[in-house]
Amino acid sequence: MTVVTGTGTREVGRSRTRLDAREKLRGEAMFTGDMEVPGMLYGRVLRSQHPHAEIVSINTSAAERMPGVAAVLVGRDLLDIDPYYGHAIKDRPIIAIERVRFSGEPVAAVAAEDEATAEAALAAIEVVYEELPLVDTIDKALDPAAPLLHEGPIRPGLFHGLGNLGERDGNIGYRYRLDSGDVAGESAGAAFVTEGEYLFPAVYQYAMETHSVIADWKPNEIAIWASCQHPFLVQAEIADLFGLPIGAVRIQVPYLGGGFGSKSYTKMEPLTVALSRKARAPVKIVNRVDESMVTSRRHGMRCWMRTTADADGTLLTRESRFWLDTGAYMDNGPRVTATAADSAPGPYRWRAVHIDAMCVYCNTAPSGSYRAFGATHLQWVAESQLDELARKAGIDPLEMRRRNLLRPGEPVRPDGSGKPLDADLIGDVERAAAAVGWDEPKGPLVGRGVSVGLLAAGAHPVSRASVRMRADGSVEVSVGTTEMGQGPRTVMAQIAAEELGCSSDRVRVLGADTRFTPYDRSTGASRSTTLAGKAVQNAAAAVAAKLRETACEVWDVASELIELRDGKAAYGDLEMEFSEVIAKRFGFTGGEIIEGGEVRPMGGDTGSYAEGPVFWEVCVAAVEVEVDPELGKVNVTRTATVADVGRAINPLLVERQDEGAFMQGYGNAMFEEMVYRDGELINDNLLEYRVPRIQDLPRQMTSIVVENEDGPGPHGAKGCGEGALAAVPAAIVNALGDAGVPITQLPLTPERVWRRLQDLSEPQSTEELT
Repeated sequence: MTVVTGTGTREVGRSRTRLDAREKLRGEAMFTGDMEVPGMLYGRVLRSQHPHAEIVSINTSAAERMPGVAAVLVGRDLLDIDPYYGHAIKDRPIIAIERVRFSGEPVAAVAAEDEATAEAALAAIEVVYEELPLVDTIDKALDPAAPLLHEGPIRPGLFHGLGNLGERDGNIGYRYRLDSGDVAGESAGAAFVTEGEYLFPAVYQYAMETHSVIADWKPNEIAIWASCQHPFLVQAEIADLFGLPIGAVRIQVPYLGGGFGSKSYTKMEPLTVALSRKARAPVKIVNRVDESMVTSRRHGMRCWMRTTADADGTLLTRESRFWLDTGAYMDNGPRVTATAADSAPGPYRWRAVHIDAMCVYCNTAPSGSYRAFGATHLQWVAESQLDELARKAGIDPLEMRRRNLLRPGEPVRPDGSGKPLDADLIGDVERAAAAVGWDEPKGPLVGRGVSVGLLAAGAHPVSRASVRMRADGSVEVSVGTTEMGQGPRTVMAQIAAEELGCSSDRVRVLGADTRFTPYDRSTGASRSTTLAGKAVQNAAAAVAAKLRETACEVWDVASELIELRDGKAAYGDLEMEFSEVIAKRFGFTGGEIIEGGEVRPMGGDTGSYAEGPVFWEVCVAAVEVEVDPELGKVNVTRTATVADVGRAINPLLVERQDEGAFMQGYGNAMFEEMVYRDGELINDNLLEYRVPRIQDLPRQMTSIVVENEDGPGPHGAKGCGEGALAAVPAAIVNALGDAGVPITQLPLTPERVWRRLQDLSEPQSTEELT
């Protein structure tokens, strides 16, 4: 049976104004830091100044005697519960217990009547430390004589989704391997070989809003307002920590002022709940920027890679070993490690592949998720080696990719497992290259580069949503996706409106509240439009079916002949407003239609990451650069990024997401680096932590939106907003190499580039130049 969907009001494909724009522009939008609840206290956190030390003693008596101080929390206050958490591996205490493992680790927390009193109370707490040997770098952590930062068996968290986590190997907390074919045999006769070591620094996500939490603990229930991306996962972890049923923990999420992965999973919520429990009152904690910088960051990396090809440029083998600095606790390290390993081969055909990825504990702040994690780490390394091979073989880098890129339907993982390729990568990279003038003549020290990669996207495919049509025909969408600036409330409204045949102006999308909102796994991994959006579409379609059912009863015609358009049910010249349809259904001016929709693993899949992603997000970019040899400054002049989205629900939002990802990838490549000295972060502010500024923007930026309707989401959509971040550093590095300055360490600061130019000006062999 063919059902006519609502087509009278086209919503999908329309660049409508964001539904949250008005209240944000007027300063009316509420964020966690703006909120207050009755009886609320203010929390502040005392953090260790030592990166590795035993806690000999903590004296809180002076702080506890101060007027206005309600509670002081330390590790000994948590002896009645299992205080360790971590969604992947349970290795982190709510607050330091006996030992600190990074500079900035919470050792005490104060709840007081006002912020000034809480801050003063911190200064009254006396902590005696005994410093321990420092393991603040990957090299030190891998030393066989290094002290172990964690011992004992691995305790799996609730949501790692990676199958068997294995066992620790010294300070290596997690290991992931990819093997396919005989690398030694297939590379023995290679005509061209490139091999090198690469360094990628730790960088900060830098959301405008810092981590903010309000917690209200009661013996039988906990209420939390938090700037979290994954409310349902946080709900489950808090319930697990404090011994409550999941339904006894309520998480409410207002607007977020950016996330980029920094607010993924559980961050400041356990500490805030524990402080509220001690104080027996609601408590609010809002981080300073320097505190958020030691709450979450991107992993630093050391990588070795070797790639071979035959005489006509056909790729043969790829080998890589890399180590990610996950910091003192695992956080999302295992997932980042696995995703990075999957990204290392790139979307190419290989005769053999060997990837060995390791996640390493260090005495540094914990690393977690950051937009396009894993792919950003490895794509620039892998793609720069492809360009090196192309130069050795005398083949245009774009042609090198044409010869070796996978085609739609081919398996992506070298062992053939998981989801096959669902994009036209050759078409994508050709579009990007053309946008930066690939075939145009170049001047001296001008280079152009492209990069192609894939990001395993979608996370676990579980999302639910409900759509409710009120008696007046207005619509409410309840979905767990967190609005943090990327525009999901607008997109979800458009998806629902398209199914219902009405304007999205009639649709209100509610914020996440775990007491009432249907379950959604998370907001991240470019999954919201694809999976939560599909759940919304399914729910809206069920409401639409009820509207047709009632209209066909009124008009005595088949339901497939009923059209929904412009907020009305129609059959030929007959029309009824939705409010009238509902009145007819229930026999009076009242009632409502409410339906649910869901997305879940199908066909025997468990939805585990180990079985392959929901879809592959395309990471394609092209860049043109000019190099100033006197200053070492790299000027990015033209850029193009590709958002291969299947179907753009809101094209303007797609472009803005793509541009935002470009800017962060640009920052990662050119400026950003968290600088540690003896385990302490020394550039923990926006003055010293350099991010892109307006004057840094390229002269020409092109965002190419590709719509092939080949995604698993509504109307063939698939997620976007991360791919450009992974693609841009690789394209910039390749453009710099094309200009004659190959480089193996990020960021591309003027000093680093200038020193490389001096090295290249000295006589050396061709092998050394590459």
